Amino acid sequence: MSIYSTIGLPRVINAAGRMTALGVSTLSDEVARAVVEGGQSYVVIDELMDKAGEIIAAYTKAESSLVTSSASAGICMSVAGVISKGKKSIIERLPDSSGLANEILLMKGHVVQFGAPITSLIRLGGGQPVEVGMANDVSETDMIEAISDKTAALLYVKSHHCIQKGMLSLEKMIEIAHAHNLPLIVDAAAEEDMCKYVAMGADLVIYSGAKALEAPTSGFVTGKKQYINYARKQYNGIARPMKIGKEGIMGLLKAMELYFNKDHAAEVKLNLESVAYLNEQINQIKGLTAIQVQDEAGREIYRSQVSVDESLTHKSALTIDAELRSGNPAIHCRKHLLSMGILSFDTRPLGKGDKEIIAARLKEIVEG
Repeated sequence: MSIYSTIGLPRVINAAGRMTALGVSTLSDEVARAVVEGGQSYVVIDELMDKAGEIIAAYTKAESSLVTSSASAGICMSVAGVISKGKKSIIERLPDSSGLANEILLMKGHVVQFGAPITSLIRLGGGQPVEVGMANDVSETDMIEAISDKTAALLYVKSHHCIQKGMLSLEKMIEIAHAHNLPLIVDAAAEEDMCKYVAMGADLVIYSGAKALEAPTSGFVTGKKQYINYARKQYNGIARPMKIGKEGIMGLLKAMELYFNKDHAAEVKLNLESVAYLNEQINQIKGLTAIQVQDEAGREIYRSQVSVDESLTHKSALTIDAELRSGNPAIHCRKHLLSMGILSFDTRPLGKGDKEIIAARLKEIVEG
């Protein structure tokens, strides 16, 4: 029984992935203990922030790092940092950045909605988002010609939500930014490689703590020391309501320790085996065709993608999804392609027996 059942909520089977709407991820016993122990003692928060930054930077091989309450907060703080450059008088008036270099350039295909528009987070940090190019095509010339004396930084979003074709590569964006003496910010919230983008030369890289790391609600920014210092100073400005508690910081540090000592190859193997099981079971259901697909953004994540033949099922993918979610346990799959008649199941968050429940429930919904 889930603890949420005690307050009258149904048990949830998460086959959607590490989504904020479903609580992102679950905590291991080790991480949960770190959270509890962190919450049961006092500490000088500034000293804890300093030490946490040192520890995280050692893992990411960056000059410095900053703990945040979430990846979204990291975006706001990074933007505010590159605009204010740590100047107290500016920090204290943000998000009002009138008269300053405040434009944040990003490719039009990277202007995404992931529960909130990324443009809102830029504005919260005092930035003015500037969409460059077209939704399916951005050239180097487009980006260079968009740069002006009002430009504060370039932003690259690494996400499955983004258009994956016709965009400039991250390498090219870094090259353009540095050729114009501008910082390059990477939103890598759900990425699994915590070192890659720093090694490529990105100045600020933003991660979620609760996604790949399976930490409590948290995030961090890692990269160049100067820009990290600028971002951290925002805790005395717009980031005051975004602060993270001592217990969250200790949970994040324990989760990071476990992550960097984890057998990731074994996790991928289990992921593939679970997808194969689901596909085999689902392909026996009339009107459903399941195949294995890899994550759109190229991560080593595999999912079961199910096409619905409505002429055979007499139910649309939208209807099947609604019936999955209305049951108890409520089954949540990925909804990105529902309008195209496709359901998608991420097996990584599944608990023992969950994949069998999903297969049985789909059979019940489709075949009655």
